[in-house]
Amino acid sequence: MTDISSGRIEGARSKRHSGSAARRSINLVPAKLPAGFRLLGPAIVLIVWEAASRLGLLSPATLAAPSTAIKTGYEMLVDGSLLPHLAASSARAYSGLVLGVITGVVLALLSGLTRTGEALIDGLVQIKRAVPTLALIPLVIIWLGIGETMKVFLIFTAVLVPVYINTHAALRGIDIGHVELARTLGLTRGEFIRHVALPGALPGFFVSLRLAVALCWTALVVLELVNTQTGIGYLMNRARDWGQTEIIVVGIIIYAALGLLSDALVRIVEARALSYRRALGS
Repeated sequence: MTDISSGRIEGARSKRHSGSAARRSINLVPAKLPAGFRLLGPAIVLIVWEAASRLGLLSPATLAAPSTAIKTGYEMLVDGSLLPHLAASSARAYSGLVLGVITGVVLALLSGLTRTGEALIDGLVQIKRAVPTLALIPLVIIWLGIGETMKVFLIFTAVLVPVYINTHAALRGIDIGHVELARTLGLTRGEFIRHVALPGALPGFFVSLRLAVALCWTALVVLELVNTQTGIGYLMNRARDWGQTEIIVVGIIIYAALGLLSDALVRIVEARALSYRRALGS
């Protein structure tokens, strides 16, 4: 009897030990950082950069100090020479982004939910994925000229690929149990897409949206060097000709700020749309 009791005690102890070990292993996952902590790395870089400039380790002709660039940017904002270029760049970037996101989602739905769609669409998108967007510039110039349409179209093609691939992968990864349940309930194709496919694809879609937001600005940097008279890229190109590194840094800071702001907005929308999901670190 004593042996049985001691065995039960030892078993309970081992269960508690294994449970505490499991809890400890889970706690090893770092908790989610507040949004402000994401700026710690960039802040350190800026501090080191500013210190190197003030100590004379970094020549203004090579790279202007952050404080000089901020002062220059403020002066350009006050005299009205910056806003028209900022508006032009934003219009190009977000026009291509919206068109690319909508088209990418539609193509992913057609390819992910029908065999015919996958046969017709997936191969074409994979080919586009293998071809750099910038390699298409000469051909698109022949097709569309060197105006705004060409720039928006190339941003659209750059954005479309990650949106399609991630949304398509999320659709293919939907739990088969949900599909069988939809069949059992007799859902129509439209009801299945609305209640099962789209909610199941949301995590992948938001991953693609964050990539797309970064890509639309990355592509714009190069495209605004092609026959433009407005835009942040045009300002940077003109400043290069005159050796004005402070204006070049202003452009870099604007691109970085707009990219971070857009990514932050996507994160906020994602957190609200996927509030039902518990984060791993929570």
